[in-house]
Amino acid sequence: MSARKVTLIPGDLIGRDLAGPMTELVAAAGGQVEWEWVEAGADCTGEEGPLPPACIESVRRNGVALKGPLRTPEGTGSYESPSVVMRKALGLYAGVRHVRNLEGLKSRYPNLDLVIIRENTEDVYAGLEHEVHPGVVESIKVVTRAASERIFRFAYRYARNHGRRRLAIVHKANIMKRSDGLFLEVGREVAAHYPDVETREIIVDNACMQMVTNPYQFDVVVAGNLYGDILSDLGAGLVGGISAVWGLDQGDDGVVFEAIHGRVPGLLGSDRLNPIPMLLPAIRLLEHLGQQAPADRLQAAVERVLTEGRVITADLGGDARTSEMVKAIREAL
Repeated sequence: MSARKVTLIPGDLIGRDLAGPMTELVAAAGGQVEWEWVEAGADCTGEEGPLPPACIESVRRNGVALKGPLRTPEGTGSYESPSVVMRKALGLYAGVRHVRNLEGLKSRYPNLDLVIIRENTEDVYAGLEHEVHPGVVESIKVVTRAASERIFRFAYRYARNHGRRRLAIVHKANIMKRSDGLFLEVGREVAAHYPDVETREIIVDNACMQMVTNPYQFDVVVAGNLYGDILSDLGAGLVGGISAVWGLDQGDDGVVFEAIHGRVPGLLGSDRLNPIPMLLPAIRLLEHLGQQAPADRLQAAVERVLTEGRVITADLGGDARTSEMVKAIREAL
């Protein structure tokens, strides 16, 4: 099997320390990947900004990438989120987060398996904000028929192709009658073309409560940008936190696998970081490339180390260093 070229964006947070060990473990598992390393993030704040054109071009050229988290300063005067800019630039309109248990990792709920699909390109993440009067700021929520139809068609195709038979549309159309009302209206229209998938409509605040009290009632969840972001992190908490989840941003011409958590700048360079948040998207990347055997091998090694519980980092309840846990996973291969 020839190696597939993949863009690797370590970012400016956990990926700086974990990208190298991740590539070593992928190779040790038998993965055939040629990594094209590119820079992005807070350290790239010159004329090109935190998301250099070379980064976008690399992802566009290779069609597949793996990305670590990128830092986004909070408050006024800071630059727009590089991850949001990347999604817009590359047309990565569908955010997919698989909420599923990882063997050996303690969690609130066992045997959970649901998918949250998030519209990635508009909503309040459009970044349209302005001060209309001193002390008064407007943030504009953008919802279009075209983007809504695109994400619903993606979600229903995903459900059908993955053997999932229930889909929940999350909204707040009782209050935002025009914006969320349009989102819900388009969802109903698309649902009519997929009678084999049972469709449910649920208001976002109720969806949060229902997901916490009985997450098993959900199979595929579809939401706008903000609601999908919140529900994704809520779902991560149900299955053990940052070590159990991964994400991908997908469009018609490319896909970016990503570590969706791990914003802990205080631990950089300390050899204390949990390596699993970078390994899970790498495993899913191997599956996407058709390299199922090395993906299964690496998944089994991670779960073996977690189940044994002897060499795990502090956030998992142990006292091992990153290098020690990486070594244990390599030996488990």
